[in-house]
Amino acid sequence: MRKRAAVLCATAAMVAGSVTAVPARAAAPAPEPRLDWKKCGTGDYPALQCASLKVPLDPARPSGRQITLALSRVPHTARTFQGPLLVNPGGPGGSGLKLAGYVASALPKAVAAQYDVIGFDPRGVGRSTPALNCSAGHFAPVRPDTVPATPALERANLERARSFAAACGRRYADVLPYLDTVDAVRDMDAVRRALDAPRISYFGYSYGTYLGAVYAKLYPERVRRLVLDSIVDPTGVWYEDNLGQDHAFDARHRALMAWIARHDATYRLGKDPAKVEAEWYAMRAALARKPAGGKVGAAELEDAFIPGGYYNGYWPRLAAAFAAYANEGRTGPLVKAYQDYGAVDGAGDNGYSVYTAVQCRDASWPRDWNRWRTQTRQVYAKAPFMAWNNAWYNAPCTFWPTGSRRPVDVANTKLPPALLLQATDDAATPYAGGVAARRLLAGSRLVVEEGGGNHGISLSGNACLDRYLADYLSGGGLPRRGGTAGTADALCERSPDPEPPTGKAAPAASRGAELHRLLGFRG
Repeated sequence: MRKRAAVLCATAAMVAGSVTAVPARAAAPAPEPRLDWKKCGTGDYPALQCASLKVPLDPARPSGRQITLALSRVPHTARTFQGPLLVNPGGPGGSGLKLAGYVASALPKAVAAQYDVIGFDPRGVGRSTPALNCSAGHFAPVRPDTVPATPALERANLERARSFAAACGRRYADVLPYLDTVDAVRDMDAVRRALDAPRISYFGYSYGTYLGAVYAKLYPERVRRLVLDSIVDPTGVWYEDNLGQDHAFDARHRALMAWIARHDATYRLGKDPAKVEAEWYAMRAALARKPAGGKVGAAELEDAFIPGGYYNGYWPRLAAAFAAYANEGRTGPLVKAYQDYGAVDGAGDNGYSVYTAVQCRDASWPRDWNRWRTQTRQVYAKAPFMAWNNAWYNAPCTFWPTGSRRPVDVANTKLPPALLLQATDDAATPYAGGVAARRLLAGSRLVVEEGGGNHGISLSGNACLDRYLADYLSGGGLPRRGGTAGTADALCERSPDPEPPTGKAAPAASRGAELHRLLGFRG
């Protein structure tokens, strides 16, 4: 972190003929770097501007090695200016550059016009430099089956995790000790200073809620407004949170199976959700033996369907691919669904590299694989859909080459009241996270989408949630804090599940689909 520091003169001036020394004069503080904003608009977000900011790799050594953060902005246009609104899509490892354009376009115009909406790629991510890519092609198909039914499968998956951690250590040994949430938060405050803003407002989704809560803990006096949507449980960072995800994703996958059963006239997979689920696992077993198109084995099938746990807008495509394979033996739709939802490209390699670097550094993880094996088996017995897939996704932390920090206790009594948004059936950040945040952030208000299962719920088409968001950002308005700690302060009806498409024309892209492309998965 760059610090404003006065440098004292080494010598004191003396007034001729006087026996009294003139006090040492402090030199002027070094000026903060100016941001050189340039147009970088896209067809979707034409008002975007971009800039870059140098920050120290080690915030404790502000004059040491510098790295670069990539920033974006949609500038305010109203006479009333409420300062910068920093936005983050989650991850860790998610790029926020385009999210600034989305938020500025999705908020009511009168509200967005009062803010400079600021997106950023956190250290290591996207257009920031250096950008991590520990092991290109780590998720290239076809991977070993995630369920270690044999010792050979377990060894193969364990070796993949060990190799990834080793590759990160070889390529980025000098960077990994400084890739964590606390150092990312120091960068956010450097952005605040470069914007010449005494305080910032912040709006974060998913992991971005933890990032925002940690910023608020370290710099409570610099927070103007704080919006946290789909909230990480800050008491479970990170191993316990991932175990909680496994149960929630299994429930969400079963919700998809029940939706397919309700639409049996379209998908012809049966009207009994249990039988539809059994058919899905039969498909998984078949793909483990013979991958679809040479690309979609059991692991890749899970990768394709996990996004359905984040956003129900993907359900019709996933159901159609499932039905085409199960009913007709056609693999093309399944391969296409994997390519669209599950396949990892270069940006995904970067995102996963930062994800592991931050999560493995943020908190201690079990270093004994026996503990992972035992607990994952226990979870798998009750919630099989994502248990082993998630375990292997995070397993590099078993072998991570750096030490770990202690998780930040985000409990905070010094903040202005925050707005918390949470769906009851969110799989990626289960409901307990919203309850915990409400308890820990004094004066906060929790607005709940009752029965909602999507991850990232505001600016996604639910008018009730968006009204609370707009009221808060425009004038600080919040619902009355009601009931006892741990209960919702306001309820919104859930957005309806999608309907199967009719006809051959693809349905028009929705606002929710646009948002979820920017939020990505695993965040």
